[in-house]
Parts: sequence; structure tokens; C-alpha cells
Amino acid sequence: MGEGEKMPLYGFDLISAMQDYAPSLLAVEKDRIGLQVGDPKSEIRKVLVTLDVNEEVVNEAIRIGANWIVTHHAVIFQPLKEIRTDQPVGRMFARILANHINIYVAHTNLDAAVNGVNDVLAAKIGLKNTKTLITYKEDPLKKLVVTVPVDHHEPVLQAVSEAGAGWIGNYSHCTFNVEGTGTFLPRDGANPYVGKAGELERIREIRLETVMPASLESKVIQAMLEAHPYEEVAYDIYPLHLKGTPLGFGKIGDLPKRMKLDDFAGLVKKAYACDGVRVVGDPHEQVRKVAILGGSGGRYIADAKRQGADVYITGDLDFHTAQEALAQGLSLIDPGHYIEHWVVPQVCKKLKERLNRQVEVEPSRVDTNPFRFI
Repeated sequence: MGEGEKMPLYGFDLISAMQDYAPSLLAVEKDRIGLQVGDPKSEIRKVLVTLDVNEEVVNEAIRIGANWIVTHHAVIFQPLKEIRTDQPVGRMFARILANHINIYVAHTNLDAAVNGVNDVLAAKIGLKNTKTLITYKEDPLKKLVVTVPVDHHEPVLQAVSEAGAGWIGNYSHCTFNVEGTGTFLPRDGANPYVGKAGELERIREIRLETVMPASLESKVIQAMLEAHPYEEVAYDIYPLHLKGTPLGFGKIGDLPKRMKLDDFAGLVKKAYACDGVRVVGDPHEQVRKVAILGGSGGRYIADAKRQGADVYITGDLDFHTAQEALAQGLSLIDPGHYIEHWVVPQVCKKLKERLNRQVEVEPSRVDTNPFRFI
């Protein structure tokens, strides 16, 4: 390639980048995530990031030359019984396939990801001291053990630590290291870092041990292999019977100071640029502890109340859920499902970083919110 030319990137590069940002391990069971349309070997020309995929978004992708779409809501959620091109859905899929557009979905895994939907929403209203609202599984811990020649020990230690291994509480780079002697005998065709083919080699090595979340295993291993000098790296991975990191969605945290419910509702409306919000509760009630769950979270009002929330922000609330919350003394603010679109710029940012800015990544300009206020 000529100087200044960019290396081509393919679908599996994008999938790897999204797995790094929002691992599929974070998704709830049977969620519709991952590559739903297309070929992972398809070269990336441009990426369009959106909350939803509809015919207008597909036309936008065609217009700007994007052949990859990353979406939060699945384009195939219910099983397709037919694809009729005289109907809107069938017409949309016909255009997707005719224009070789690939579609990747990150749904509940993006809800639960660090800097995902709920982190973005919590930050926009200034929540502090946030923690997960709904825990549905754990990210199990594993132990990585690798032997490294002494002169490469520090680069490997730094590489696996920067990739996310070695965290214990608020301490990073936690490892155990002991020096010993490694042996190997290079056979015909080998290209050893030290030694000669046919001769038994003895070398001073350090056995490096560290812990890592299962969700980061592939990233840590890749970082370790890239930093390690050996042609064939000897390493082991062990499951651990230790409590892992809680995985879940939604956030609960504190406002900087108490404020009246209706004043806070006004703040929410402004922060999320909503045309209006629905509010349940005494307008003069003082609120400080706030629970939030992007999307449709009415089923979790009991969880929000149990964790001490004064007010719970979520979308798609129905009449009876609102009555139940009121009876329990929990205030509600419903800014609508569409506020999840605030994660789109964050997805663009993370993809650009992880793809080394080698391809263009653009946010969709299509407003897919079906509701309006008059």
C-alpha cells in the first residue's frame, strides 16, 4: 500500500470492536443481537449508527454510502413469516439485500455496557455514585497464567493489564510473578526467539499470574500474544470459584442536591431534549436518589423502590403501573423510549477509537421516534 493509504477493514473487525465495547456476554438470554444481516467478511466502506432500522434509515445509509449499520434495536425481532416486497418490511429488506448492507445489533448488551445506554443517560442528568439497578448475572472471573522470558516480562505485564486483566476492587495491575527455568526443543521448521533447531534450550522465565473477567478474555489474550516474543506461547486459563462482577442494566445514583419533583422533571426534559415528559407523584416532593432504565422498564418499579429510589425514570409506562408506583410512594418520570438515541454518539466514538479511525462512522440523522406532542 502507498504511504498514507488506509488498510481495508472488514465486518469481523467491526464485530470485534463492538464485542470489545459491548460484549455479547452482557446480553440477556435469547436477546436478538449480533450480525443479523450480511457477511462478516464484507469490507467496510462506511458505518451508520442508529437507534432503529426502518426504510428511511436504510435509504439514508444508501445515500451516504454506508454498507454497515450498527443499531440498538433489532431489525429482526420476531421471526419473519414472509418477505413481501409490496409491503413496507419486505420492501426494506429488498433494499438492504440489493445494496449489500450489513446490519449488526447491540441491544441489552449495549444497555449494560460501560459507557452504554444507561451510563450515558445517567451522566446527562448528572447522577453521581451510580451502581447497577437490575443485576441478572455475573461476569465470571478467570485466571491467566503465562510464562515470559525475563527481558519481556514488563511489556507483557503492562499489555494484559491495559487490556483489563489484573483488577481487584479499585486496584489495577494485580499480578503474581515467580522466576524459574523454561525448557523447549525447537524442531525442524520452527523459528525460535532464542536457541537453535534440534538443541534443548533452557531460558530464565517469569511465571505471570493474573485474574480477568471472562468478557475480556479474548482481548487480554490477544494483547498478551502481541506483546510476547515467542512463536508459540505457553499459557493456561483456569475458571475461578470467586464472585464475579455483577452484570445488569439500569443505574441508580444521587443528584448533587435535593430538588422538587417537578423541577427535576423539567431538568430531565431539557437534558434529553424531549417535547414533554409524563410525571407521577407529588410535584413538591423532594427527590435526590434516582433510578433510570432506558427503554421499557415498567416491570422494575419494585426494584427501584427496594433500592431506595425517590424517583424512577423509564419509558413506555402504562396506567396500572403508574398507579402501583404511586401506591408504593415511588415517583415516576416517563420521557419516552426514544431517549435511548443519546447513546448513538457514544457508539460512534467507541467504534472510531477501536477501528483506529480507518473508516468513517456517522450517526443517523433520521428521527425514528413515532410519538410527537401537540
